[in-house]
Amino acid sequence: MSHILEIIILNAENLHMNKNSIKKNAFVSLKCDSSNETCYSTKDNTEECGGGSCLLWNEKLVMEVPLNARYIIADVKCKTSWGNIKSVGMARIPVSDLFLQDDQVQFFSYRLWDNRVRRNGVINISVTVKVMEYSYPVTGIPVADDDGSTGVVRGIPVWVSNIRRDC
Repeated sequence: MSHILEIIILNAENLHMNKNSIKKNAFVSLKCDSSNETCYSTKDNTEECGGGSCLLWNEKLVMEVPLNARYIIADVKCKTSWGNIKSVGMARIPVSDLFLQDDQVQFFSYRLWDNRVRRNGVINISVTVKVMEYSYPVTGIPVADDDGSTGVVRGIPVWVSNIRRDC
């Protein structure tokens, strides 16, 4: 079972490599933390936006996300003048951020970090949940309505040890 996400990689802002602004030959790859083999990737950008401080893709990737995935890893890579491919910025996108409602477009911006864990730009994306496949049994507390319909209540656990007692 999995979720199908339609992720549009809109653009990235303020990306640098060796203290130089990146203007072209960059692409974005997406993969889940729970699967090593499946990777989705954009084409190389060919357009600049914002006077050279922004890379534009506006490319749609349809991604299958397993139910056990915690993060989607967005990695912005650039082709160097020597023909090598170098990661210039990475973001870990929590899957829990993305699932609000089916067929609702959501826009997100995430900070990118380079391989030395320094800030290196921002990536802007839009996400639409296309198909939600539910597996039963759903975890939660079963409830019944007065008319006999049933459902499941889910929530976020709050651990007592995390609550400040000096308030």
